[in-house]
Amino acid sequence: MQVLQEQLEIGPDPTEVARARRWARSRLAGAGVDADESLAETLILLISELVTNAVVHTGCPAVLCMLLPRQRGQGGQYGPAGPVRVEVADASSRPPHRRQAEGEDTNGRGLELVSGLADRWGWEREAGGKRVWCELDTTPRTPATGHEFGPGASGRTTGMGARPGMGQALGPDVSCGAPLLPEALRLGAFG
Repeated sequence: MQVLQEQLEIGPDPTEVARARRWARSRLAGAGVDADESLAETLILLISELVTNAVVHTGCPAVLCMLLPRQRGQGGQYGPAGPVRVEVADASSRPPHRRQAEGEDTNGRGLELVSGLADRWGWEREAGGKRVWCELDTTPRTPATGHEFGPGASGRTTGMGARPGMGQALGPDVSCGAPLLPEALRLGAFG
């Protein structure tokens, strides 16, 4: 099994969300995930929500990272081989905040969507900011048992609601391993 790791630097501009979606679609296609598969559609929505939260609520540049375990299947084609992990790291130390949107509210649903779609999600403080992550199992889904968002180990807050019968989770200690933000982003050089 291989783990494909892809990373994208994101500027503090709402138009970056569309660029992140295009980037993710191209990386998933390159990894053998068809754009029409529910896995791809769900991952794109999760990426869109996490990047939107980083850009809109922090005003800081961010780094989007996707870890896609894959293996060669029949016919030599690569395909998903385990949970896909998406991370968005930003320079804000302010924790993500789940809100309850009401009726006609135009925002406040992002983390609720992430909680409902991801098999696991959470966030971690890091030197210079935080990293919000989610994982999506690539095996067939069963009905959700619900997700919790509360204090986790080591002072982290994590959403560790897992669906029964799913594959091995990557867990909160598996990460892209990249520095939180490259120096060029910390200094405001985007491009």
